[in-house]
Amino acid sequence: MTLRLLAVHAHPDDESSKGAATYAHYRSRGVQVLIVSCTGGERGSILNEALVGNPMAERDMAGLRRREMAEAQAHLGVEHRWLGYQDSGMNDDGSVPAHSFADIPVQISAEPLVHVIREFRPQVLITYDENGGYPHPDHIRTHEVSLEAYRAASDGGRYPEAGAPWQIDKLYYDRIFNLERIDAMFLELSVKEPDSPLLEPLGAARDWMKDYPKLATTHVPVGDFLEARDAALKSHASQVSPTSSFFFWPNDLIREAWPFEDFQLVESKVDTVMPESDLFSGVKDVS
Repeated sequence: MTLRLLAVHAHPDDESSKGAATYAHYRSRGVQVLIVSCTGGERGSILNEALVGNPMAERDMAGLRRREMAEAQAHLGVEHRWLGYQDSGMNDDGSVPAHSFADIPVQISAEPLVHVIREFRPQVLITYDENGGYPHPDHIRTHEVSLEAYRAASDGGRYPEAGAPWQIDKLYYDRIFNLERIDAMFLELSVKEPDSPLLEPLGAARDWMKDYPKLATTHVPVGDFLEARDAALKSHASQVSPTSSFFFWPNDLIREAWPFEDFQLVESKVDTVMPESDLFSGVKDVS
């Protein structure tokens, strides 16, 4: 049986902050994992003070982010494709540059992703919800393009030059940043280390996530792959500080409190039982 997982992300680094431990987990099981980056992240800002003044970060962000992606890919052992669109940036007025990813009609930008789906033939597709996880125009467009490609890939009358039709069995949204996870870590730490300085940022996270709905249906056990996730995320040094309290919590705490990455099953062509612990639950044997 050949199992294949496709994860569609907006920028290089998104694959490492949203699902990297899951990808490493499935690679350890022999699953083929393909990451698609819709854009090159060219308009990303330097978000790590350690790289301020770095010549490549200052002058060639596109080239730097390709190098970072290659390093992250090596840590995870996954396949990777660039969809080829330009980063749209995130302007305060909501505008996007001409010919950037968010400016191109969905029906056009979905075609290369349909080609990827029909060539790779995944049973599982992971992407973002309609809000993009957060309202970056490229994240929202990633959702739109992913759903267009998911639906079109199985229809031989659409994008006929993109290959033979392929029906994906299961569609998931990323729900890794969720209140249940933060609550579990906060409560675990409150009992075991009531004087821990980590309680303050965890408490702050609980507060701003207090209205998050509980949407996750599927909890993938990733406790053995947290270090691979951290290594991949730290590879994106222009975007992530290794001391970030938003992205990095002690792995021992995570393993004790919430050793999962979480997803929401949105559509399924196969029977499954909730809650799930496996994205491939219900998927039939295929060649």
